[in-house]
Amino acid sequence: MTNPTPDNQEAIEKVRDLIKGIDTAMLTTVSEDGLVSRPMKTQDIEFDGDLWFLTKKDTEKFHELLQNRQVNVAYAGKSFVSIRGEAELVNSADKLKELWNPVYEQLLETNYDDPNLVLIKVQAEAAEYWDAGNKFKMARFLFRRLMGKSNEGTNMNRTVELD
Repeated sequence: MTNPTPDNQEAIEKVRDLIKGIDTAMLTTVSEDGLVSRPMKTQDIEFDGDLWFLTKKDTEKFHELLQNRQVNVAYAGKSFVSIRGEAELVNSADKLKELWNPVYEQLLETNYDDPNLVLIKVQAEAAEYWDAGNKFKMARFLFRRLMGKSNEGTNMNRTVELD
């Protein structure tokens, strides 16, 4: 990620807080038949504007990313976050070793030095989030919606530019 502006840095920190601790993300790619979403293990590194995932080169998502790099990554947990970005396939033994977790040995049925492994780096362009973690804000949001009032000022849902 390039050096963020103060506004972008604030947005990155907000998204980082919202996705922290959510173990699984849904990565959406574009296939010949349309959009396809798959669960992916979230890496145990702090979000800085880039997201990292592991996959194998003999998967459909790998080939889809060769054709179209536009992706979406969705998180659902204590909050809901949808991140739009562009994916890059990265062959880096050092980065792969840095991100490797023994869980992958069983999940992917391989080890970190498998030449079939590749990293997916998603450079986030924008994120939309629904901050459901704050119970007071959520109650206010739902109450206003039930009463047919505007939710303006509740800050429950926001879209931020990250690049």
